[in-house]
Amino acid sequence: MKEVFGRVHSTESFGALDGPGVRFVVFLQGCALRCLYCHNPDTWEFGKGNMVSSAEIVERILSYMSFIKGGGVTLSGGEPLLQPEFCQAILEGCREHGLHTAIDTSGAVPLERCKGAVDAADLILLDIKALDNELARRLTGKGNEDTLRLLDYCESGGKPVWVRHVLVPGLTLYEDQLAALADFLKGYSCVEKVELLPFHKMGEFKWKELNCAYSLYDTPVPTREEVEMARRIFKERGLPL
Repeated sequence: MKEVFGRVHSTESFGALDGPGVRFVVFLQGCALRCLYCHNPDTWEFGKGNMVSSAEIVERILSYMSFIKGGGVTLSGGEPLLQPEFCQAILEGCREHGLHTAIDTSGAVPLERCKGAVDAADLILLDIKALDNELARRLTGKGNEDTLRLLDYCESGGKPVWVRHVLVPGLTLYEDQLAALADFLKGYSCVEKVELLPFHKMGEFKWKELNCAYSLYDTPVPTREEVEMARRIFKERGLPL
């Protein structure tokens, strides 16, 4: 296995929310986006985290083989595809041992930079911030062109995708926006699942600790009725939740 070095923020040995089954999750350091609702702003800076080799990470993963063999491994972040060679090396190492692999990504990295890593994964967890390009730019600081291009690439190659979308009151939690996104996604056969993720407050303390300006302190979490409204829109269009 090719050995590549990269920066890792942290790992989670028993992840249950990042792909099918119980998974070993590697959170890579560094992200170019600045999502208004990010719950991991401590992963943004590229120079932080621990410098480790892909072989070391794979070895660590394999020590949990008995627990994750029915699930797999997910590379998350930050934005993992900003370290594409590192990702690819880890994924290929996991594949050699029969482990299912996934990348949790915003898709904001140009495909030319990360195609090898995408090809090496069994599943892409694609976080679509907003279908409207200007809203995506307002939410993250970047448009959604690369995200949608990655979705098209997965469609052309038959790569399974789980789409993730965060429901933020006052920003993304509007019926017309959700309907437009659902109508758009129903044309993709590669989309195996849509995960509608309610905005939460659990990461606010990190913004305070990092002394970062946070604009959503007064934004409420979605109500049960609002979440059910969003789910209904996608179900009505035949999208799997």
